[in-house]
Amino acid sequence: MIGNQSQHYISPEEYLKLEEVSHIKHEYIQGEIYARAGANDAHVTVAGNLFALLKNQVRGSGCRVYMSDMKAGIESRNIYYYPDVMVTCDERDKAFQSFKKYPCLIIEVLSNGTEAFDRGDKFADYQEFETLQEYVLINQKRQRVECFRRNAEGLWVLYSYTQGSEIHLASVDFRTSMEAIYEDVTFTGNDSEEAN
Repeated sequence: MIGNQSQHYISPEEYLKLEEVSHIKHEYIQGEIYARAGANDAHVTVAGNLFALLKNQVRGSGCRVYMSDMKAGIESRNIYYYPDVMVTCDERDKAFQSFKKYPCLIIEVLSNGTEAFDRGDKFADYQEFETLQEYVLINQKRQRVECFRRNAEGLWVLYSYTQGSEIHLASVDFRTSMEAIYEDVTFTGNDSEEAN
């Protein structure tokens, strides 16, 4: 996330109206907007692979899969983020056209510029979603997937997957190989281009 911080408080309603006509995407955090940076090849490829795999999984189930153009709206925190991939199976979300309030699964592809934020404050904010069952972090420098799953006591339990693993996302009863997630990704060892 690039800090293109506004000097003045912007209401959520103003933000949503501005975002409808904006040529670039902005995230909204408690009255301030932040321009989103572009993504590199690995980031876009991993997110696209996951979208396609999940779309096939939930087809006909009533669940919807969204890529980075759909906002997740956290009313209790006055925040709107653009997750890389998000799934909602809640009928109430049909009422919202530009954001979703009841996701069960959120996936973020990590990069140098956002990793600390994705693991820290953003994860804490996402935990405000009562419907969220899993938060998944995908490494784009090597084959590694971290799935934080909410258990019956409301605690977040980490399930870590590495090369050769089968990944299981219980929120949508989805299983796939690590190779499918990283299909067409070339690991170059050079991540200096990572911005998103």
